[in-house]
Amino acid sequence: MLSQALLRLASAVSRRRMKLLLGIALLAYVASVWGNLVNMRSLQENGDLRIESKIEEIVEPLREKIRDLEKSFTQKYPPVKFLSEKDRKRILITGGAGFVGSHLTDKLMMDGHEVTVVDNFFTGRKRNVEHWIGHENFELINHDVVEPLYIEVDQIYHLASPASPPNYMYNPIKTLKTNTIGTLNMLGLAKRVGARLLLASTSEVYGDPEVHPQTEDYWGHVNPVGPRACYDEGKRVAETMCYAYMKQEGVEVRVARIFNTFGPRMHMNDGRVVSNFILQALQGEPLTVYGSGSQTRAFQYVSDLVNGLVALMNSNVSSPVNLGNPEEHTILEFAQLIKNLVGSGSEIQFLSEAQDDPQKRKPDIKKAKLMLGWEPVVPLEEGLNKAIHYFRKELEYQANNQYIPKPKPARIKKGRTRHN
Repeated sequence: MLSQALLRLASAVSRRRMKLLLGIALLAYVASVWGNLVNMRSLQENGDLRIESKIEEIVEPLREKIRDLEKSFTQKYPPVKFLSEKDRKRILITGGAGFVGSHLTDKLMMDGHEVTVVDNFFTGRKRNVEHWIGHENFELINHDVVEPLYIEVDQIYHLASPASPPNYMYNPIKTLKTNTIGTLNMLGLAKRVGARLLLASTSEVYGDPEVHPQTEDYWGHVNPVGPRACYDEGKRVAETMCYAYMKQEGVEVRVARIFNTFGPRMHMNDGRVVSNFILQALQGEPLTVYGSGSQTRAFQYVSDLVNGLVALMNSNVSSPVNLGNPEEHTILEFAQLIKNLVGSGSEIQFLSEAQDDPQKRKPDIKKAKLMLGWEPVVPLEEGLNKAIHYFRKELEYQANNQYIPKPKPARIKKGRTRHN
């Protein structure tokens, strides 16, 4: 009996020992696996750190370049005055992305006003006003004034219209619509919101004048069926509309009769005498003079015109006012002057005279001097040097794109249907 009891005790002890040994073995295995996992995790973390370190070394220079690019692309606007609410005006400029319109935009923006530019980009270019895009006082709308516009404004500068012969002769119906329907729409807007409207009229309302110099009370000598009539008569009827709205509806109107103007942002191939001569002289091509070159013109720099437009808008003068430079030059003299300023060896080439080309053009600006205190101040050569510098830069840019513009004569389309 005793021996059996001892055997059972030994067996129980053996089982406990076995369980203990198994438990110890299991713990040892778990510890081993855990240790391996910890080691693997440590190695992975160290590897990740090394990878992150390598990535950081590569990415940091890229970040630095991005910061530099962000700094370089940060919009920097020209200096703008701060105007109080009572002095700040909401101003609409139709054709504000064009040559004169963009310079007027610059002045009104820098004076602290809120400016809305409307343009359909027929001849205007977005690049002329791109330096204002994003400014809190500026808005650009792609819109054709032939369609009505609903907007709240205090003043309207109505400049929308092609102004160079090749442009307005290319689509005479569109030119007429812009100057008639477009002007009606702007006058309707001025009536609805109580705004004052300034019409950018033209010296072309005098046609080929029989009075020299031209005063504002001269009625003109215009061919109503000639190639220039779409522009000349379009502006004449636009003036008529302005005064009809003033008399019948009480709309405040101002009419500026603008004479030849030049400066940066002119279209290089718009067919006008200044751009033609500068472009031809810079490219060493013959300077083309139509007719004998004895026709006279009076050229003003664009900043003088802009100052005159602003002065007229803010004056009490409701009758038409000439804005131009009374310093008269023949076309031949002007060609020689540009040739000398450019330092070009171009010859002067005489071509047949254009139809209805005015023989004399010189403004009488006594009214502007007396009633606006305005007269041009930029000397002709100073303004021409600025225009030549601009055209030279444009040629450099375009040469990089393998495109060299040429002065274009008016294109008269035959047998082609065009929807306007």
